[in-house]
Amino acid sequence: MSAGKVRLSKRTIDAAVPGPSSYRLWDSDLSGFGLRVSPKGKKVYIIGYRLGHGGRGAPWQEYTIGQHGKLTPDEARTEAKRLLGQAQLGVDPREERNRARTELTVSQLCDLYLTEGATTKKESTLATDRLRIERHIKPLLGKQSISAVTSADIERFIRDVADGKTAVKGSESRRRTDPVARGGKGTATRTTGLLGAIFTFAMKRKMRTDNPVHGVKRFKDGSSQRYLSSEELARVGAALLQQDLSAKGRAVIRLLILTGARKSEIEGLRWSEVDVSGSRLLLQDSKTGAKVVPIGPAALEVLQGVEREPTSPFVFPAERQLIENPREAHRHYVGTPKVWNRVREQAGLPEVRLHDLRHTYASLAAAGGQSLPLIGKLLGHKDVKTTAQYAHLADDPVRQAAQATSDAAAAALAGK
Repeated sequence: MSAGKVRLSKRTIDAAVPGPSSYRLWDSDLSGFGLRVSPKGKKVYIIGYRLGHGGRGAPWQEYTIGQHGKLTPDEARTEAKRLLGQAQLGVDPREERNRARTELTVSQLCDLYLTEGATTKKESTLATDRLRIERHIKPLLGKQSISAVTSADIERFIRDVADGKTAVKGSESRRRTDPVARGGKGTATRTTGLLGAIFTFAMKRKMRTDNPVHGVKRFKDGSSQRYLSSEELARVGAALLQQDLSAKGRAVIRLLILTGARKSEIEGLRWSEVDVSGSRLLLQDSKTGAKVVPIGPAALEVLQGVEREPTSPFVFPAERQLIENPREAHRHYVGTPKVWNRVREQAGLPEVRLHDLRHTYASLAAAGGQSLPLIGKLLGHKDVKTTAQYAHLADDPVRQAAQATSDAAAAALAGK
């Protein structure tokens, strides 16, 4: 194929064969957008332009957009339109590139965000953020300058993470237990949410005027809510009676069901946080900070049945045989997931997670006629949007009340 004007598409670009010297194909639809083919077959997208409105009096210049294969024709055409528009206004793309070389990369921006932009986040949340940054954001976008990232880059980022391009290689069991590491649609969506927060931070620091994440369509977050029925709870209760289960794990699971608290809050519970007379837990630290968890008689009964270890501040201290270093003797118990795996297997509920016990507690509150604000207080939510996920459950008692009232009215009309 010789130099000339053609519609630059995958078909025409793939058909372009190398010649004895470099040549250019110019796009027939977008003036100034082209493809340069080297004698070795390397194909790169380019633009040719005259700066400003100087017409033919201004020198002709070329600028390389990127390599074919790393960019699709449509992505290159979109970038060409942007650069040609800037050149028309007198902004030289080469000066923009030189400026970009002196600004922070996405990798450096991420490091700055973790240091200065996420100071109010819990350490556990920061740990997950760091994993998402190191596993996915830096490998795919880290080398780009902040201003160079486009919405097309974000769309490609989402596809790559969803397709497992950045998934950790290794044992299948490792990948199953580390959702951040294995990639997938859920990880792609949540990591893109973090990326949006990072670019919002960049906007606040005047590093960008826009957020390339905004408006980009993501996969629906697959986080599921599973609520146990009364019959399923009864099966869990029966499974908890297995004599060879850890007493601590059994007690933790019962408290998760009876309080709606998070696993970390119960496993790390201290005796100083248990207020028996006030029927409450005074948690000094949780995912949402210090909070009060009201508890009922059944939960108090479980706590009163726990044998207190004088040398530990924790209600559930770590198993002694698991502590190798004496300096770590004041760690708390962390074996609940292992116990839960046995319980759910015995109960015939292999898909139910520990966190689903918290959802179940909320569903029971809703079925009892409790309002969404009250459910939020029970669960310790700071944001009403978090509690809104239970709105459909809170509607059930209202429908039941409407049905009962309607039945009563109908009975009265019938003279009953």
